[in-house]
Amino acid sequence: MTDERSSATRSGEHPPDDSDDTPSDTPSDDEDTGESTSASGTTSHSLSLESFHDACQQAGRPVLTAGAVARALDRPHEAISEDLDALTERGALERLSVSTDPVVWYPSELEDLTDRERVVVFPKRREIIVDRPDQFTRAQLAQFAHLADGNGEEGYRYVVRPEDIWQAPHDSFDELARTMRQALGQRSRALEDWVESQWDRAHQFRLTTHEEGYTVLEAKSPEVMGNVARQKLDEEHVHAPISETEDWVREGAEAAIKRILYEAGYPVQDHRELEAGEQLDIELGVSLRDYQQTWVDRFAEAGEGVFVGPPGSGKTVAAMGAMAHVGGETLVLVPSRDLARQWAEAIEEYTSLEPDQIGQYHGGQKNVRPVTIATYQIAGMDRHRSLFDDREWGLVVFDECQHVPSDVYRRSTHLQSRHRLGLSASPIREDDRQTEIFTLVGPPIGTDWQALFEAGFVAEPELEIRYVPWGDDEQSNAYASADGRERYRIAARNRGKIDEVRYLLSAHPGSKSLVFVDYLEQGRDLSDALDVPFLSGETPHHERRRLLEEFRRDERDLLIVSRVGDEGIDLPTADLAIVASGLGGSRRQGTQRAGRTMRPAGGALVYVLATRGTREEDFARRQLQHLGRKGMTVREETIEREDDASDGQ
Repeated sequence: MTDERSSATRSGEHPPDDSDDTPSDTPSDDEDTGESTSASGTTSHSLSLESFHDACQQAGRPVLTAGAVARALDRPHEAISEDLDALTERGALERLSVSTDPVVWYPSELEDLTDRERVVVFPKRREIIVDRPDQFTRAQLAQFAHLADGNGEEGYRYVVRPEDIWQAPHDSFDELARTMRQALGQRSRALEDWVESQWDRAHQFRLTTHEEGYTVLEAKSPEVMGNVARQKLDEEHVHAPISETEDWVREGAEAAIKRILYEAGYPVQDHRELEAGEQLDIELGVSLRDYQQTWVDRFAEAGEGVFVGPPGSGKTVAAMGAMAHVGGETLVLVPSRDLARQWAEAIEEYTSLEPDQIGQYHGGQKNVRPVTIATYQIAGMDRHRSLFDDREWGLVVFDECQHVPSDVYRRSTHLQSRHRLGLSASPIREDDRQTEIFTLVGPPIGTDWQALFEAGFVAEPELEIRYVPWGDDEQSNAYASADGRERYRIAARNRGKIDEVRYLLSAHPGSKSLVFVDYLEQGRDLSDALDVPFLSGETPHHERRRLLEEFRRDERDLLIVSRVGDEGIDLPTADLAIVASGLGGSRRQGTQRAGRTMRPAGGALVYVLATRGTREEDFARRQLQHLGRKGMTVREETIEREDDASDGQ
């Protein structure tokens, strides 16, 4: 299988050798093929502008002598000089005589060196470095690689992981290989061989439904069944062998089997004939953005998945698009009753469903309807489970699905449905159990954050870590004599942060602002100091709802929010977010808090306060590194106390 881009070779270059980890550089199409025919009829290679660019990149300079070009391309000096003259006559190059060297050459459009896309492949490390990729390249890469670093100024670093291949949205390896060659502009044999091996691993096992209704685990060969499945699984998972390549699965053990084999490096294809539930016609009342439609299309192909995107990217609306595609009764699981109410309101607003078709099931009300929004805790309780088990759901949606691997939430994943969909801004866990999200719910489906920033769908907030001095010596001395968690608590509650919050609010007058805290005492102190409401888990639901509605309607421009605001409620977007404490939390928490400022309008700011000279400095850098890799710019600023400044005068 060939590709137009992969078949192009540049003059004087040799094909990349994938036997080592030498980077293979991507050619790009050029009108000048670099070939000419001599009078004798033999073909000789002439210099193309593309090859000149390559020589410049190799030399690290935008201007070169003829000798430098010849050395870079391993071509005779005389032949190169003639080719340089020819390119100059065509206007592709300029020449300049200088005193230290007779002539130097440079492209007529020097910016071409920096504006063009370049792809470098490191096969052994399975890394791909891309400088200024276009949207097509990024879309193709997203189908088989993970964006590890997204700093657009310094290029993009993609890593090809096993799980990226296991969940690639293709029906055959040939289709996947074609996508790879389109993205890379070349064929990397070593990388493709490894990808093919992972593709084969992902198609060794599958779950099917026997004609008598029970589930069967099938293996591609007796060897893989005996050496892998029957070594890893026991009587808790399977009843007995049916044949050399088939095992009879115990009811309810499907999720455990998928997780165990996934961890062994063999993801299971789920081809069970699950009940689709009663038909429910749903029409979406809004148009999906292109990337949202891509999410829905990929979900439709796989029948399951996790929509991964930054807060504000419209995962909830995309989920409604998936509901419309499935056209069946739907159960939505959420972390809190506040989110259940917001989901119900959004479904009523954005779909054709009537209020009497939408139910909520939690501590506040218990109504099971064709579309039901329930909390994870309720759905996992034995006395309520039968209500959900007895109904045949066409789709189960797991909102904030990064919680699913936890012992409390995972019981809800035993509910069976034909389709499963998860939603998460950051499906990572500090306990490294994130792979369970994809075995319990489905593979990740998403768009890299930087692409959404650049397209203007989501604004990229400016992040700044501000290292704040102690507010008084009493707390500083207490920190020095404390240890463990107590040191962290003292640093987090540094009273100097109150003055810094005041300063930042005054520096951004008129901004809609959210201040995040991890400690109730600190929240109350800030509330008293600023005369602003403090929204926490202790705030009654009706009061919480009123405050948030006032903030949304611009009747209130400042709220102090405890950890409950990170995921348990759907906070409105803000212009300014100040994280006063919470740096010992998870990377996911940093994502959620930064995400509160993401929206199509620009100018959003996130300030993270860390007590200077304490462990909070390391926590801040660690937490925000994750966001830096997603393409956000992170700055650092050290704040001096007034008496510190005066001492230095």
